[in-house]
Amino acid sequence: MEKLLALYGDKVLGSIKGLDRVRVRGTLRWLAHEAGMRTFLGSTGRLLKDFGRWAESLTKQVRASCEAQAKALGVATVYLQRSGVDKDGLAQEIATRDGRANGSLCMLSAVEPCWTPLVRGSRAERTLALHMGERKCVWIYHYLDHPELGLCHVRLQSWLPFSVHVCLNGRHWLEKQLQREGLAYVKDGNCFPYLADVARAQQLLDAQLQTDWPRLLDGLLLATCPALGEVLAPFAPHYYWSADQTEYATDLMFRDGTVLARDYPRLIRHAITVADTPTVLRFFGRRHLAGKAPAEVSSSWQQRAEGLRIKHYLNRNSVKAYDKSGSILRVETTIVTPREFSVYRPRHDDQRQAPTWQRLRKSMADLHRRCQVSDQCNQRYADTLATCHLAATVKEVATEACNPLTREGRRYRGLNPWRAEDYRLLTVLGKGEWAIRGFRNRDLRDRLYPVPPAGDRAAARRLCAKTTRLLRLLRAHGLIRKVPRTHRYLLTDHGHQFVTALLTASATEVQQLTQLAS
Repeated sequence: MEKLLALYGDKVLGSIKGLDRVRVRGTLRWLAHEAGMRTFLGSTGRLLKDFGRWAESLTKQVRASCEAQAKALGVATVYLQRSGVDKDGLAQEIATRDGRANGSLCMLSAVEPCWTPLVRGSRAERTLALHMGERKCVWIYHYLDHPELGLCHVRLQSWLPFSVHVCLNGRHWLEKQLQREGLAYVKDGNCFPYLADVARAQQLLDAQLQTDWPRLLDGLLLATCPALGEVLAPFAPHYYWSADQTEYATDLMFRDGTVLARDYPRLIRHAITVADTPTVLRFFGRRHLAGKAPAEVSSSWQQRAEGLRIKHYLNRNSVKAYDKSGSILRVETTIVTPREFSVYRPRHDDQRQAPTWQRLRKSMADLHRRCQVSDQCNQRYADTLATCHLAATVKEVATEACNPLTREGRRYRGLNPWRAEDYRLLTVLGKGEWAIRGFRNRDLRDRLYPVPPAGDRAAARRLCAKTTRLLRLLRAHGLIRKVPRTHRYLLTDHGHQFVTALLTASATEVQQLTQLAS
């Protein structure tokens, strides 16, 4: 958040960025699809007619192991009559009731849907067939305050193929790291309004990505069900760990919450104003190509107990901004479908091949790149919010560009934001789609003027020349700059301020302006 940090200066304590909520999935890949399950059954000599009894016996072993582990740990086991219970809240209540602040807190179980192998018979063919489908089974939730990760939980499917979900939070993890190093902090929920050493806290967040994930996650799983490795004996398949969903948050910590309370409505209003489809695509580092729009791009805002939250979606991925704990501005990117992005690696992880840009996977091996993508998305969004904040008045920002000037012997007219053509020009420049790569003559021309008929080269040349004169005018007023060795242009900082100030003023009611002035 360099631009926001520069704007607010000593009004902020600093900023930290890193993982927030992470949901990791563990899969026995051999058993998670039809072909693998058929191979497993064939290699063990089990018949399809015996599949149900065999699978049920494995489930009994898993549940018995979890119950024995809970008894050994001395924690409560609770069977929930319905799955819609707030399990996190219930686990905290049980831990408080039992006076448990560290280690295992409790084990909950509930019947919930699962994806599993099924054996169905065909009366017409008088045969049994194996296929994957949905059914219900008992899921076991093991809540614990881990000495390294902090508050987290393991969710284990007690029926084949024994899938696992581990839910953890990078901010709870950071709290444990701060405690080990003896650094002072104030924590509220999953955020830190105060950190005695912001730089060291950031180093600790970065160190989380260097974790030996298989070792850590396998240890959490075995702490929930020690017998899981023996259930499928003599085979000992290993779990493949992947990140189902990641949240990467960047927090700007204000020293005084009144500053954030004053500016936050303006920041959100500005984000709502500029959030069209091309802009949202730019937040995620994507180019908008004609005829190749993504399946879904949308924005929404919601009033919460803490304040207003705005969120932008690209398919199932999202970026959002909201205020936390009264003094923290959080920008957060959530990635559910990483294949929208790329990672530079050898194909199929074959080190003999040259690295190329491949689709980003859910594998924990690509988590570092996933965090890089999320961080870049947060930065672009924060930079867009920063263009809204103006310490100067509209008059101070706009006076110079609204008046004529002479440069290198050539006279240039002033821009008139109330003139239809100039207002349309400012509206196009204010879009965030140009934030990464800038815009060309053709980009501006296509949005300002109607496309001439095909084959009318004279009309196309006239529009190109007209756009060139507009670019020369904008450069003379210092609103845009040319990207070296390209035909692209970017808004300058003054250009951002000028466009934002005039567009905001033009979209604000007179009554609101009067109230602000008073």
